[in-house]
Amino acid sequence: MTTQLDDALDPRPSHPASAVGNGLILTAIILLALNLRPVIAGLGPLLDLIESSTGLTSAEAGLLTTLPVFLLGLGAFAGGRLRRRFGTKRIIALGIATIALACASRAVWNDASGMLSTAAGAGLGVAVIQALLPGVIKERFGAGVGRAMGLYTTAIMGGAALAAASAPGLARALDWPGALAVWALPAVVATIGWLALPLASRTTEATPDDIHDPLWRKGRAWTLMLFFGIGTGAYTLVLAWLPPYYMSLGQSREMSGYLLAAVTVAEVVAGLGVSAVIGRFPDRRAPLVAVLLCIFAGLVCLVASPLSLATPAALLLGLGIGALFPLSLIVTLDHVDDPVRAGELAAFVQGGGYIVASLAPFLAGAIRDRFADLSGAWEAMAVAILLSIAIASRFSPGDYRRLSRD
Repeated sequence: MTTQLDDALDPRPSHPASAVGNGLILTAIILLALNLRPVIAGLGPLLDLIESSTGLTSAEAGLLTTLPVFLLGLGAFAGGRLRRRFGTKRIIALGIATIALACASRAVWNDASGMLSTAAGAGLGVAVIQALLPGVIKERFGAGVGRAMGLYTTAIMGGAALAAASAPGLARALDWPGALAVWALPAVVATIGWLALPLASRTTEATPDDIHDPLWRKGRAWTLMLFFGIGTGAYTLVLAWLPPYYMSLGQSREMSGYLLAAVTVAEVVAGLGVSAVIGRFPDRRAPLVAVLLCIFAGLVCLVASPLSLATPAALLLGLGIGALFPLSLIVTLDHVDDPVRAGELAAFVQGGGYIVASLAPFLAGAIRDRFADLSGAWEAMAVAILLSIAIASRFSPGDYRRLSRD
């Protein structure tokens, strides 16, 4: 990772900062990113324990993922306004502190209302961080934005892998509320690290273009949003329901947790791969279609032969989802040169995209309640991935400026 971190520090960054300063900023960004998924990823292997302790149905348990993802979307829309009013550094600090508080609260407030409330609080914290960090990365790393974004998104998936793999063991040692609450500790460390950065908490006033040229009027912005939403929907679906699916097929909690961890480890590998090679693909269409086909193949494995093809399914899903997440954000940032406008586009795409994605875990839970099986959820997502392939074919570099022409 050291070589890739150094590569991400572009020798001619758009912001006049030293390589050492950018290195500290990138390290802090990675620490923040590691805390953006454990609050969700730690749930899957423990979902049956949570349901039995709280009385939640499968559809209601799905809300533990749906609610933070939905609020993540709403919070992303507010990111630009919060940035202009309070400054990027302060809002990101508030976001990570909120995640720490939500995780810690689950040690004592873990009935149905507590679980849903802390899910909402964590979702808002994650929302503002993910809305604002892409703009920071775009501003600080110039031509190295693709590699820096790859490291950032890889760290997000790395946090998910740690949470999924450790959840069964932590639950045995601490019971399930303690297994969820322990993730407050790294969030506190990330809060302190971010506040210690020599990074001014600048605010940015809206420009005339921001006022008279809103993104919601841009057809390409909506296309990017839908594309991000479908890909993230596949991620949240797997994150929430892969372990319960395999436990319903007779597999142990540990095996199901390790299978989700295998997915997320493959995601980390794929994310690192994207950060290493993305500069060789100014036309993102071929990589996008390739990783979408991986996801489609993994979903087919889950439906056709989930037990005998468990390992191929996990690897295909992990490689596809892990590469798609950074690629989706990179292709979004490709459309805009100005860092402030890029941050606003990323917030718009993520805001609507996460709202779309939030439907997947809830609908899967409803399918499970109705049919006692999740095969229909995997099939529906496979169809959506085929739609994403059609969308990806439209993202030619010569067409990026459609955002300003639409």
